[in-house]
Amino acid sequence: MPLINVIPGDKIPMAPMNVRLPAWRVPGWLLVFWWLARGLFRLTVLAIRYWWLTGPAALALWIRAEFGGLALTGVTLAVAAGCVGWWRWHPSSWLRFGWYPLVARVRALVVYRRRWASVMATCGLATAFAGDRYVPQLLRVRCDRYGDELTVRLLPGQIPDDWGQAAERLAYAFRLRTGQARSTDRPDRVVLRLVRRDPLAEVVGPLPVAEVPDFDGLALGVNENGHTYRLRLSGSHVLIAGATGSGKGSVLWSLIRALAAGIRSGLVEVWAFDPKGGMELAAGVPLFARFVYDDPDSMAGVLEEAVKRMRLRAARLRGVTRQHVPTPQDPLLVLVVDELAALTAYITDRKVRDRIKESLGLLLSQGRAVGVHVVAALQDPRKDVLPFRDLFPTRIGLRLTEPEQVDMVLGDAARDRGALCDRIPESSPGVGFVVLDGVREPVRVRFAYLTDDDIRQLGHDYRHPATPTTARG
Repeated sequence: MPLINVIPGDKIPMAPMNVRLPAWRVPGWLLVFWWLARGLFRLTVLAIRYWWLTGPAALALWIRAEFGGLALTGVTLAVAAGCVGWWRWHPSSWLRFGWYPLVARVRALVVYRRRWASVMATCGLATAFAGDRYVPQLLRVRCDRYGDELTVRLLPGQIPDDWGQAAERLAYAFRLRTGQARSTDRPDRVVLRLVRRDPLAEVVGPLPVAEVPDFDGLALGVNENGHTYRLRLSGSHVLIAGATGSGKGSVLWSLIRALAAGIRSGLVEVWAFDPKGGMELAAGVPLFARFVYDDPDSMAGVLEEAVKRMRLRAARLRGVTRQHVPTPQDPLLVLVVDELAALTAYITDRKVRDRIKESLGLLLSQGRAVGVHVVAALQDPRKDVLPFRDLFPTRIGLRLTEPEQVDMVLGDAARDRGALCDRIPESSPGVGFVVLDGVREPVRVRFAYLTDDDIRQLGHDYRHPATPTTARG
């Protein structure tokens, strides 16, 4: 045995340890049993998860085994007859509780879950950490006549805007038309709306006139779910922007039509401003308490008159109420301006232009609470043309020519949230996106179209009692 020379202060090297671990021997039958148990557990989970397939299949097999194939055929025909009878007797409830839930489950299995992980990865919504892959969880799929709504649980670090920016890519990935994401009451979830069939492809005709206008929900058109779209006028001003031929007149006349019963009863006064010589609004002169066109000085004077009326009403309501309630003696005042830029930017007389801007600024900043509302349309959304954008709580973007104009009209990042105004085709006038203050997601709407005959008939049926016999210039 060799000797080891130890120098004082040095450490003595330790001998290598030779540890013998016990060997575990697992019988082969136990491995087979474990493999079969795991497979059976997975089948059980799948059977429970897809009960709507396994349940009827198990019931059909049991009937076949117990009573024979003839009984199974009879039960199948009876169920089919019951479904047909339900559809014929009450089609709306059949579609809501019978057909669309079944379509949703089939599409969730065949269309979405089958490709979910790969689509999430290619659209940049999946991530990896420490060698593990994380994919947003698809919680539920709901279907209706026009599209699918997917409820998804967000990954940590994701926000609804991430899904809004990827919505169009997701729609194309699943071979659908368009997509839009919106937030929910729960901060960890987002709803992705994918459109199969565009409900706004056809022109929307004039909607029925309510006997008493609901200022909290005026029916103006149809939204992308196929339901009537209602716009809140109470406590708001409305800005409408769109290129030539985009359908600004559809929005204005739909709004005036929704107010028509109130106009006839004196509950509403509409003051119309048409700087284009009256070409757009002249057909509805009987509906207007005031109608001015052409002369900028006259328009400035009428706006100053509206400011004076607003201040008198504010002085009367001060300390009494915080929100004006319209009555025939104290009606709602709606100022309709067909081309706002003609009043704020294109007037050469600087003094008149400054008077108009000052009046509009006062009306927009102080008029909502006292029942004075401005509804303005324009074509050019540049900042120097539209200095009052932030004073309009309700903004409507129709077809626009450039992507940058979308955010100019509807607010920052509106296009990223799905307001693709620059992609609205010229063949779809009246289609646009509505953005409300405090609501992140835009709503896609097609506003009702009124022909010249419809407008003339509207003026004949709902003439304002104080309408002047001649238009004022």
